[in-house]
Amino acid sequence: MSSRSIRPGLSGALTGPAKAAIGTSIAGGALGALGHAPDRLSHLFHRRFPAVAVTGMTGVGKTRLADKLARRSATLGTEDVGSATMERRTRKSAKGRGFRFRVVPGDNAATRLGALDEVFHDDPVDGVLHVVAYGHATPRRPAGTTGGASATREELLVAELEDWSITAHRVAAMAVRRGKPIWLVVVVTKADLYEDEVEEAVRYYSPGSGSPFAAKIEELRSLAGGARLSVDVLPMSTDGGMTKERIAALESRMAQLSGHV
Repeated sequence: MSSRSIRPGLSGALTGPAKAAIGTSIAGGALGALGHAPDRLSHLFHRRFPAVAVTGMTGVGKTRLADKLARRSATLGTEDVGSATMERRTRKSAKGRGFRFRVVPGDNAATRLGALDEVFHDDPVDGVLHVVAYGHATPRRPAGTTGGASATREELLVAELEDWSITAHRVAAMAVRRGKPIWLVVVVTKADLYEDEVEEAVRYYSPGSGSPFAAKIEELRSLAGGARLSVDVLPMSTDGGMTKERIAALESRMAQLSGHV
């Protein structure tokens, strides 16, 4: 008997129903792969462009910092009037990676609370830049009033701590709910106004320093679980000779925390 007679071709060996079953299986596999493609693309996009919430009380320079990180010209009027709505910025690098910044309004308004819910619950971010100013925030006058605004440094530090308490609870809830670690960088901005006190300012916001703010950070880590939340404290200035170096240091740390390097 010839080998040709005992090894028929596949088309000759399969019956009509068998061919149909294989065709259905192949088609189903192809459709399944196509169905998962958007999820894979979304995961790849989020890994290359992680979302970052930029939080902090009004007057600390959140939008200006986001503009610097996104290589964007300063937004007109942001030094005098805080934004009442969430602003978005995107930083793209030549390597096809970057960050999507969401600047949360600092004013205690409904829009701010809605923005906090969005970035920490509805569409949770991967990291947080919480901006503080060591009591040097630009005072804002209450809505509906005229004239200049004023506040002492002590008053601004108290307001900063109250603002952080609101944000910290949301960060803790997100960290517990998510299955992967998140990161927090406390950005001590306007350092050009107190260059001779920068080390003291960084220590004030750092865990273990014994300051009221440090106690809040330690409480957050306890609530979230130390392994779920990394905390860094970096000085920042948007004017002055150290600006480029400080921006570069923050960008480098964000890249490390996001797995870009």
